[in-house]
Amino acid sequence: MKRKTALITGAALRIGAAVARYLHGKDIDVLIHYHTSETAAAELVHSLNGARAGSALAAAADLSAADCDYGALIDAALRLNARLDMLINNASVFYPTPVGDITEAHWRELAAVNLKAPLFLSQAAAPHLRRQRGCIVNIADIHGARPLRAHPLYSVTQAGLIMLTRALAKELAPAIRVNAVSPGAILWPADMPPETRASILRRVPLQTPGDPADIAKAVHFLAVAADYTTGQVLDIDGGRGLSA
Repeated sequence: MKRKTALITGAALRIGAAVARYLHGKDIDVLIHYHTSETAAAELVHSLNGARAGSALAAAADLSAADCDYGALIDAALRLNARLDMLINNASVFYPTPVGDITEAHWRELAAVNLKAPLFLSQAAAPHLRRQRGCIVNIADIHGARPLRAHPLYSVTQAGLIMLTRALAKELAPAIRVNAVSPGAILWPADMPPETRASILRRVPLQTPGDPADIAKAVHFLAVAADYTTGQVLDIDGGRGLSA
């Protein structure tokens, strides 16, 4: 039997790379999408293929481009096993856009990567996922439910991604399940001051930041074990959503 195949966007680094490693460790072959992180993607593919020959490929695409070829990414994933079982929409763009400084370019980039790409990749993947009774897992953000100060555009795109998850779950049922994972404090921005980190953790009941592995485990659960679950958003936030 051919192994299952997952296409993971933004998978060269950070949470995407953790998801790729975890799924690969569960005997799932992976297509690593990247935009500019070519070296990191090549190193990850080399490592995964060292563990299991022919089990990983990398493919580049600029998801912010108006003419992005989403179908080419699907075709790249099919080159692994001639099947596609999982689409993990992880790629995202994150930066502040305070009101007064927002530009059309900001809107186009954030909307294209965070919302448009998951929609059109899901549409392109759907015929192949349907054959395998596969699934889509979107990596959203807790700020899709509660806006982040100075990040209105990012927050709006994440709210849209959560609604897209629910809409696609209804549109693609019963053959394809669609769910989302919403991380909380998992990886700090490099420029975030220590006092800001401490302030955030005071609002987290578990009093500690999460780890990318926590997201990878949640993705695997939704993709592999949650056979009767669709249209759901799983917050992996240490309980932060309990705070007012």
